[in-house]
Amino acid sequence: MAQYFTVHPEDPQPRLVRQAVDIIRGGGVIAYPTDSCYALGCHIGDKAAMERIRRIRDVDERHHFTLVCRDLSEVGQFAKVDNLQFRLIRANTPGSYTFILRATRDVPRRLLTPRHTIGVRIPDHAVPLAILAQLGEPLLSSTLILPAHGQPLNDPYEIRQRLEHDVDLVIDAGPCNGEVTTVIDLSADAPRLVREGQGDIRPFGFVKEALH
Repeated sequence: MAQYFTVHPEDPQPRLVRQAVDIIRGGGVIAYPTDSCYALGCHIGDKAAMERIRRIRDVDERHHFTLVCRDLSEVGQFAKVDNLQFRLIRANTPGSYTFILRATRDVPRRLLTPRHTIGVRIPDHAVPLAILAQLGEPLLSSTLILPAHGQPLNDPYEIRQRLEHDVDLVIDAGPCNGEVTTVIDLSADAPRLVREGQGDIRPFGFVKEALH
């Protein structure tokens, strides 16, 4: 049975943040809010917890997880960032973007894509940032989309009802925006738009009208 924490969305209670981190470090899977939509998260080094997320989402080993980071220095530990990439990411984070970058050797091999890339994200939401600060390392994460749904779940009470036997903790900080992140591939010479979501695409040289 999943625990259920009601956490303030702007000033998360330190006691609950510490308990959430203890659950993550103990091999737990959590459902947590972000600045886009709710997500599933676990410890970066926990293969069993990662496989639980795959089962919840009904995805195979080709599914790409994201490393949710607290800041650019943490991104730089797990992804190779040149000067241009650094400026682009710094100017647009925290925010509703997922960036695909070349991975460093600190990324577990099982998380790498065939191109040796990794998705990274710095959310603009106090709750995951507080968890990351307490955890001291990135959170392995995947958008909370269930097989029977085409859209991310956004109601923490519904998440609790559907996943109370599948996750260890649901963090209720109220509903999120509900729209997925914008995914930008920065692993090649020029930015490539993979998915348009909540984050504005114009800072990366894309024009909205040209995409429709």
